[in-house]
Amino acid sequence: MSVPALKEFMATAPVPKPPQIPDPSGSTPLTHHEWRTASNSATHLLKALHALRDARPDVKLLDVGSLEIPQGLVTGVDKDPEILKRAELVARSWEAENVTFQTGDASKLPFPDNSFDIVHCHQVLTWQKEPWVALAEMLRVTKPGGIVSAREGDFRTEAVWPETEGLKKFHDFTEKLMKTSGGHSDGGRQLLGWALKAGAKREDMRVTWGSWGYSSTEEKKAWSDGMVGMLQGGRLRGMALKMGLATEDDLDIMIKAWNEWFQSEEATLSMMSGEILIQK
Repeated sequence: MSVPALKEFMATAPVPKPPQIPDPSGSTPLTHHEWRTASNSATHLLKALHALRDARPDVKLLDVGSLEIPQGLVTGVDKDPEILKRAELVARSWEAENVTFQTGDASKLPFPDNSFDIVHCHQVLTWQKEPWVALAEMLRVTKPGGIVSAREGDFRTEAVWPETEGLKKFHDFTEKLMKTSGGHSDGGRQLLGWALKAGAKREDMRVTWGSWGYSSTEEKKAWSDGMVGMLQGGRLRGMALKMGLATEDDLDIMIKAWNEWFQSEEATLSMMSGEILIQK
């Protein structure tokens, strides 16, 4: 498929409305990661995905479990087995029989060359010390003529209201955490450069910007619950304390700030995301 053809079907194919996402277990709230779907977090890919699906119903896709290709095969990869267990619960709640999961590292994908029609990642490269290595791997396992897709948030573009001291503290804390962990708080704006460093040609890329916006009760709950959950326990809290990036009091102040933000009728939040499609 030529680059002009890619641009044409990206401009004309329909984009569906976001689906309603059930709680997969009936008791555990959806995390913010599970709230994300192709419809609310990968619209730059959907038009190309639909066109490829129509032309090739048995399309093989790596990483996106969005149920946009019911006759195709979707493979999800993560290096954390616990995350994969949770992902399987979500897939079962969707009655998705074409989705499989396996452990793997983005910088060394466990697949042969030219295995997938589409390879997609979201909010993965931002946390990689050398994100261009992961992109090169994504290109490697993509079939000739296939598509590599990525969407990465640019944390420095976050706009939140009300802008309380607790939320300012959270923003500063997150930037420090990402930097200390080898990540990139400005990943969205670097996405094109990373792709070039991975070996992709500029003429084979389509680069766009998308955004997240949260203002409804459902949206605010998904975001605030996600932030509170990370701050209350698990690895993030442990890392923050061990690295000296925050004290127990600091973390509790941030938790209170997000809970108050959720309760505020005037609360909104937005963030820009860099998006890229690469045709191999």
